[in-house]
Amino acid sequence: MNLLVTTLIAVAIFGAIILIHELGHFLTAKAMGVYVREFSIGMGPALFYFNKGETQYTLRLLPIGGYVAMEGENEKSSDDRAFCNKKPLPKILVVIAGATMNLLLGFFIMLGLVCAKPMLGSTQVSAFDPAAVSNEKLQLGDEIIKVNGYKVHTANDLVYAFVDVGTNPVQMTVRRNGEVVQLHDVPFSYEQVEGQTIVKLDFKVQGLKKTPLLVLKESWYMTTGVVKQVWTSFGKLITGQFQMNQLSGPVGVTQMIGEVASTKDYSNFFLMTAFITINIGVFNLLPLPALDGGRLMFLLLELVRGKPLSAKYEGYVHAAGLFLLMGLMLFVTFNDIVRLIRG
Repeated sequence: MNLLVTTLIAVAIFGAIILIHELGHFLTAKAMGVYVREFSIGMGPALFYFNKGETQYTLRLLPIGGYVAMEGENEKSSDDRAFCNKKPLPKILVVIAGATMNLLLGFFIMLGLVCAKPMLGSTQVSAFDPAAVSNEKLQLGDEIIKVNGYKVHTANDLVYAFVDVGTNPVQMTVRRNGEVVQLHDVPFSYEQVEGQTIVKLDFKVQGLKKTPLLVLKESWYMTTGVVKQVWTSFGKLITGQFQMNQLSGPVGVTQMIGEVASTKDYSNFFLMTAFITINIGVFNLLPLPALDGGRLMFLLLELVRGKPLSAKYEGYVHAAGLFLLMGLMLFVTFNDIVRLIRG
C-alpha cells in the first residue's frame, strides 16, 4: 500500500484513539466540577483553536498525543474548582477515565466483530486432523479449561495460550464427562512462524450458535484476553524474557497497519485497531511516572495518608518519568526504522 495512504490511515487511527482517551479525561473532569482550561489533540504548534465557554479547544501539528489542561493539575491554586482542591476519589476518576475509554472502545470494536461472525468458537474439541498427535491424550468432547496454567474461555484464548507455550511441554486441564482431568505432556507438532517456534494446533473446536449472552461473553473475553497479553508481555519485558529490540513504536505499528489494510480484510483491520486502543489503555494504567498509572499511585497514597504528597516532588518524579519515556520512544522508533530499512 502507498506509504502516504498508510500514514494517513495510521494518523486517523491514532487520532481517534487519542481523542477517545482525552475525551474520557475531559468529560469526567467536567462532571466532577473541575475547571478545564484547554482540550488539545496533538502536540506542538497549534494549527487552529476556538473557545467555547471557559475551555479552549485546540488541534496541534504533531498527531502523537494530546492533553486536558486542568486548573491546579501541576501547581497549587486557590480556585475551588481546581483539580488539586478536589477530594481524592473525584481526582482518581478523572485520571483513570482516559484509559477506561480506550478499553471501552476496544470492547465495542470486539463486540462488532463478534456480531459479524456467523458462529462463535468454543473450547470443546470436536475433531482431530488426520496427522494429529495430541489425540494421544486429548479426546473428542474434551472442554479445554487451562493450557499451561493459562485459563481459556474462548477459541481466541486457545490461540493466545498456545502461541505463548513455545517449545515447553504442554500441560492441559480439561473437563471430560463432567469431571476435571489433568493431562500432562500432551504431544504436539511445532512450526516456525516469523522466526518463532509455536505449537501447531491439530484439533478443531465445536462451533456455537450466537445468543445475546454468548456474544457479550465472547466480546468480554476477547477484550480481557488482550489485556492479559499486555500485562504478561510487560512482565516478560521486566524479567528479560522479551528483549527491548522486540518492542514496536508508532513506525512499526504504522507498517503493520499498512500490511493489514492492504489485505482489504476489514475484520483484521478493526481487530488491530482494538488491539492498539486496548494496549494504549493498559499501558497508561501501568504504575510508571508521567503515565496515568503513575498519577494514580500518588492519588492512592493521598487517599491512604489523608493528604497529598508535595506537588513539587511529585512533579520531579513525573518529569523524570517523562524523560525516560521519551528516551524509550526514541529507542523504539530507531529500532522500527532499522527493521524497516532491512526489510
